[in-house]
Amino acid sequence: MATQFPPKSKRIKLAESKLAREQQEIDLVPENLPNVVINLRASDTGKQLGSELHIPGNTTVQQLGLIVNKLLGTDEDKVPYTFSLLSDPAKSDSPVIDIATDLWTSIFRPGHKSTEDILTLLYTPQAVFRVLAVSRCSASIPGHGAAILTIKFSPASSSRMVSGSGDGTARIWDCDTETPTHMLKGHTSWVLCVAWSPDAKLVATGSMDNTVRLWDPKTGKAIGEAMKGHTKWITELAWEPLHLQKDTRRFASSSKDCTIRVWDANIRRIVMTMSSHTAAVTCIKWGGTGYIYSTSQDKTVKVWDANDGKLIHTLNSHAHWVNHIALSTDFVLRTGCYDHTPNVPASEEEQKAKALSRFERAATMEGVITERLVTASDDFTMFLWEPLKTTKPIARLTGHQKQVNHVSFSPDGRIIASASFDNSVKLWNARDGKFLFTLQGHVSPVYQCSFSADSRLLVSSSKDTTLKIWDVRTGKLHTDLPGHQDEVFAVDWSPDGKKVASGGKDKAIRLWKH
Repeated sequence: MATQFPPKSKRIKLAESKLAREQQEIDLVPENLPNVVINLRASDTGKQLGSELHIPGNTTVQQLGLIVNKLLGTDEDKVPYTFSLLSDPAKSDSPVIDIATDLWTSIFRPGHKSTEDILTLLYTPQAVFRVLAVSRCSASIPGHGAAILTIKFSPASSSRMVSGSGDGTARIWDCDTETPTHMLKGHTSWVLCVAWSPDAKLVATGSMDNTVRLWDPKTGKAIGEAMKGHTKWITELAWEPLHLQKDTRRFASSSKDCTIRVWDANIRRIVMTMSSHTAAVTCIKWGGTGYIYSTSQDKTVKVWDANDGKLIHTLNSHAHWVNHIALSTDFVLRTGCYDHTPNVPASEEEQKAKALSRFERAATMEGVITERLVTASDDFTMFLWEPLKTTKPIARLTGHQKQVNHVSFSPDGRIIASASFDNSVKLWNARDGKFLFTLQGHVSPVYQCSFSADSRLLVSSSKDTTLKIWDVRTGKLHTDLPGHQDEVFAVDWSPDGKKVASGGKDKAIRLWKH
């Protein structure tokens, strides 16, 4: 009787099918494509660059980049660009198709346009610097006596970071020497949220003991007594953006007591109390156009005037608690006058002017300053809003199978990442809310995610004790970072891109570098 081979295992079958796909004949771009007519338009200002151009139908993204740099006169110091097709040039809000590799593959082969049409291509500058993916744990620093609940890097550099813990303390860490510098003692219960002022001169902490405290990060000393006012615990803190500050620094706090309070950091007193929510306020953001945005367990998102505290809009669309909110300008509001260069203006006026120009550059779309927000909810969905234009959502982002816990915009404002309890992270197009990728790899709920400063990488933290680095362009896993002994509740990527910090149930801060 002939010997029977055992059936192939699933792993071998998957490996063979993957190999077969890779060995398939490469899809070649035809060489005899006719020339096409294109108009180049800036995605932020909407202005046309030069006149109509006749280029080959198989032109690649790199070749388009060379053309734009030549026309702008930057061919000596080239800037990388991404390109997309505006499907109807007459309407600025018409669908946009991203060009991944070349015109043939992205436009002509799928049938979006023919070679007879005039193409309007939008060009967007990418970050001129490249962040290296963190690949190793450079330090595991003990110190906290309970789980670490929140982590934030200083906007100025990656050398300072503050963490809040269930042991009632916050700690400031020197990430260059990888040692603790100051223990911020004063709260009598869990420290739930921390926030650096945009000029990096103050740190605010909010606690389960219903108080807010201010600290000097250089000395670690408390500035005055605890700031009382809320009747239940503090859920989030948000500082007024640097370019909006007039005579004093202000910040807002949200609480389980259904209110939002705006504080003057100089006199440490309440300036305004905003109370319209009917359940716990879960998250707040202070926008760059002078509005405060809040989300609540009453299923609503509210927009407030930061000058007088008036309620401007109530956005009703979610069917369950709203957990988190992110602004398209979060990154530039957080970093203020600090960018990837070491040049920091000396005077306060110059710092505010630089912060304003950075904000305007990041927020300008089609020549108009636009601030978008995305909200994440327990109803498994997210909504993309532009509340200054309309109270109706731009898009409903569906796909998660469980509660969405955390959302964030990429620093360039083009991608949205969402972390969910369904063990996945999803990426979405921030312009129209279209789904891009599911980042699968975690085997337990994902708590938080954070983009690198160049928007090319994303880090996520999970209950499965790991961090994972993802490639945003391909949606593939870049690096798996095991190391924590228990759930990882908090993660942050430093604004200069050099370090990632994480903390969780194992009470240790871990620093990650390239």
